[in-house]
Amino acid sequence: MRMMLRAVLLMGALVGTGAVSMEAAQAAEKAKSKTQATSKEKASSTARTSSAKGAAQTSKAKPKSSASGSTRVAKASKTASPAKARRDTADSRKSASRVLPSDVDLWQESGHLAVRSGSALVISQDGGETLYEKNARVVVPIASITKVMTAMVVLDSMPNLQESITITDDDVDYLKGSRSRLRVGAVLTREMALLLALMSSENRAANALARHYPGGLPAFVAAMNRKATSLGMARTHFEDPTGLTSHNVSTAHDLARMVAAAYHYPLIREFSTTSGVTAEVKGRELEYRNTNQLVKSPTWEIGLSKTGYIQEAGKCLVMQARVADRPVVIVLLDSDGKQTRIGDANRIRRWMESVASSGKQPTPA
Repeated sequence: MRMMLRAVLLMGALVGTGAVSMEAAQAAEKAKSKTQATSKEKASSTARTSSAKGAAQTSKAKPKSSASGSTRVAKASKTASPAKARRDTADSRKSASRVLPSDVDLWQESGHLAVRSGSALVISQDGGETLYEKNARVVVPIASITKVMTAMVVLDSMPNLQESITITDDDVDYLKGSRSRLRVGAVLTREMALLLALMSSENRAANALARHYPGGLPAFVAAMNRKATSLGMARTHFEDPTGLTSHNVSTAHDLARMVAAAYHYPLIREFSTTSGVTAEVKGRELEYRNTNQLVKSPTWEIGLSKTGYIQEAGKCLVMQARVADRPVVIVLLDSDGKQTRIGDANRIRRWMESVASSGKQPTPA
């Protein structure tokens, strides 16, 4: 009996202990689940908070990042693309030169005239008033502008213009290697040689004229420099009659004096503005054209003209012209590009006409 009672009590204890253990396990499981849920909720909350903060920080940082990025791009585009920079500069210059003719005050500002030649001068033919100048007292090579002085010295000697002169090997350009259709042995009149030298800048013709001067070439060059001195061309020097040497130098102001003086020679006016001629040389007919295309333009009234070019001098142009009912001398030296000197001359004409149409006079530079 006692044994059975003990067994019963033992069984009860075991069952109670098991129940307690199960309850404890269940309680522990519940606590664990609750803890995990709480942890997840906190993690989620923390994630949301972090996300919100991150978004706010990102939102605040974006403009700064964007601005910084655009600045870097802008700087890179300025430094990494010289070609674009040159195009932008060219566009800017073009925009600056697009001044309406009605904007008289702007036209009167020399900066808006936009003359691109290295040296330039627009002056009254009588020398009394300078309308525009740019580096006009700088000494530079003058190339075939020289031939205006050559023509004056030839005509001052009062030669027989119908007398024949011969092209020899002494007239061939071995300095620059320039070409000529006047072959060695060609015979032409002094008058034709003068016409070709002034109109089409024929170098062999100019040199032959100087060789046939009394005393020969050295005497001719000496006469050129004496003539320059007599005209007040203090900063001018000649070493040959063609301008092929870069040692023939002058300034825009000196050349304006020379052009004004040359205008008093009717043959220089006529020959330098002739648009074209057919020359018969050794039984051959040769077509020659004026090197200044403006002499054929109906918008220009040109009384004297001469162009020039060697590498050291750039493109050059001198003219006597009547612009806006006013006789002026235009000198353009050291021009870059094939059409720069022509473009400059046209800009000067439009500038003067625009001011004249307003009833004002161009403001002296």
